[in-house]
Amino acid sequence: MKIYAPFAGVVRYCVADGEEVTTGTELATVEAIKLEAPVLAPAPGTVKRTQREDFVNVQGGDEIVEIV
Repeated sequence: MKIYAPFAGVVRYCVADGEEVTTGTELATVEAIKLEAPVLAPAPGTVKRTQREDFVNVQGGDEIVEIV
């Protein structure tokens, strides 16, 4: 299951690659100016991060995490 950025901003990850998560676990946060949005796991699984690093710019709709 692919998880996408809700809007353009800077992504900061809260989980590590290969980590087991449950529904509702905070995977990452996307920050833009004074707006901060947590990105939560919609289902349980294992985190598979994409090629992005912490604190890089993303556009709305960019894939930021995959849960398998």
